[in-house]
Amino acid sequence: MKIVIKYCALLVSLLFVTLSFAQIRLPKLVSNGMVLQRDANLKIWGWAAPNEAIAINFINSDYQVTANASGNWELKLPALTAGGPYTMKIQASNTIEINDILVGDVWLCSGQSNMAMAMSGVASTYPTDVSNATNDKIRNFNVPREFEFTTPRTDLSDGYWMKANPTSVLQFSAAAYFFAKELYARNPSVPIGLIHSSYGGTPIHAWMSEKALKNFPETIAEIQLLKNPTYVNTIIQNDINLENNWNTTLNNNDLGIKNNWKSNATDTSTWSDITVGFTKKDIGSVWYKKDIMVSSQTASNASLLQLAILIEADSTYINGKLVGHTNNQYAIRKYDIPANTLVEGKNTITVRLVNNSLTGGFYGSIFQLIGTNETIDLKGSWKTKVGYAMATLPTPVNLLWKPTALYNSMIEPLKNYALKGAIWYQGEGNTGKPSQYSIYLGSMIEDWRSLFANPTMPFLYVQLPNYQAAVANPVESNWALLRESQLKTLAVPNTGMATTIDVGDPNNLHPVWKKPVGIRLALAAERVAYNNPLLVSSGPMYESVKIVGNTIELTFNTLGSPLKFKSTGTAVGTHTNFAIAGSNKVFSWAQAKIEGNKVIVWNDAIPNPVAVRYAWGQNPAGEKLFNTEDLPASPFRTDSWTVGKQYLLINYN
Repeated sequence: MKIVIKYCALLVSLLFVTLSFAQIRLPKLVSNGMVLQRDANLKIWGWAAPNEAIAINFINSDYQVTANASGNWELKLPALTAGGPYTMKIQASNTIEINDILVGDVWLCSGQSNMAMAMSGVASTYPTDVSNATNDKIRNFNVPREFEFTTPRTDLSDGYWMKANPTSVLQFSAAAYFFAKELYARNPSVPIGLIHSSYGGTPIHAWMSEKALKNFPETIAEIQLLKNPTYVNTIIQNDINLENNWNTTLNNNDLGIKNNWKSNATDTSTWSDITVGFTKKDIGSVWYKKDIMVSSQTASNASLLQLAILIEADSTYINGKLVGHTNNQYAIRKYDIPANTLVEGKNTITVRLVNNSLTGGFYGSIFQLIGTNETIDLKGSWKTKVGYAMATLPTPVNLLWKPTALYNSMIEPLKNYALKGAIWYQGEGNTGKPSQYSIYLGSMIEDWRSLFANPTMPFLYVQLPNYQAAVANPVESNWALLRESQLKTLAVPNTGMATTIDVGDPNNLHPVWKKPVGIRLALAAERVAYNNPLLVSSGPMYESVKIVGNTIELTFNTLGSPLKFKSTGTAVGTHTNFAIAGSNKVFSWAQAKIEGNKVIVWNDAIPNPVAVRYAWGQNPAGEKLFNTEDLPASPFRTDSWTVGKQYLLINYN
């Protein structure tokens, strides 16, 4: 509902602005604290009265421009070196002064929820990075999350530049912040600007223009339908009605609400026992309770309740008092508990979970109450009872996930702002059809480069991490296939990939370990964007395969760094994640040894091997292949294609 209200309000405000260009107006990006791209052709642009004369003063130079008959104007600036802060003064019928401008490197940071995940979500994992975040040379602009189907927008509805400090950094994308922090540490003379434009759950086609999707016929007819506001509004209202009716039925019948199960006086003698880390497949409402003992010191002071991931929507109570409510299933629950909410001795935590379509339950590893001089572990046994079971809510038509929806509102309005490059963390939303992904991603890269008038713009992306339970035997996996599509995209010039097969979380689609993600993206940037060929910027890359008797010999480009095996995660059996198959194409775990830049793979039960797969699965566990710099090798298979540059599968030129 919030999206609908915001969308309608925005249409009204944009109409008003369109009719009132009496004075000069600037885009939201061109504002106090902005970072301009160094060593690039720059553009300052805006709107004014038709044919209005505009004077601009910037870095001791004066410029004159005139708005055209439609009121549009732009000023092209010469390339600038890194530095600042500067002030820009713009004068016409009104005067605008933009202060605290820096010149450095500007990166567009986009994708779905793992890019959207803010520093606030990882603050407990990286408390020192948050407390030491003060750096006015690292700045961030959060693009409002909105959709558009009719005409690509020319400006954003809101947004402002923020300097990094312990408070503001909590609103930065965690992956993007660690990327910027690493870049700045390598070259502190160059400020870093982040334009963060992401939205959780979204598939790649939502971030592509109509032009870029012309070769994907399954999207063309839908794009035309979505240009009809009546059609879109009908979808919105139908989704609202379905959800409202579902929630009304649930709340009217929930025994927990009727019998006040949030109370400490609730009789739980008929409730079941369950252990945290569980899944509960009931659709509807499920209630959970746990008793804890706290000290008088903790009770009399503020404390923090951490409940990791709860799927889907929770209402959480302590001693019958609501302490937190979250509708977002992907959010890490961290609820501040005011002093005297707890009492000395026995306290009861109650959680009501509402689940309308997915497998509900408690996920992750951090379940604790942090009090004064004590931390109480909340894992272990809880009491549980179903409040009311419902049929699954029909899947809503999520307009934010539709073709062009976010490109038109969250990418197109940025087009005049010069960039150093883009970083991209997305793919989970396309695992349903993983083999298409490299074609989509290659087309999107070309699309964005065209939009920003930079045909060689560096584009760096994150390969999907490990996720969900490891398996005892090698199996096919859509996540493995999508990682392969991401690996294929390295054939596109000026791209780089951060492999994260070792820093995922089997219980959490949104792993909190975003620091290595940002660092690995920065290493890729050093090679692709900053031309540092001597730096080891990625893990070992598979190059070729050779069958030698009953073994398969794999050659890797180690970028000058020796290979090694390293254990990560929880092993399922003892193996190095290499699997081997004979002509029957049945893969079994193999033995493997390192010889220089080669890995020799064999299985004594397979005398005539034909193919090898490495880390091929949703969550490959056990030992993995790294280089000395602790950068992991990308998963791959020899029975499909080779990474070598001669295998350019798609013509992106």
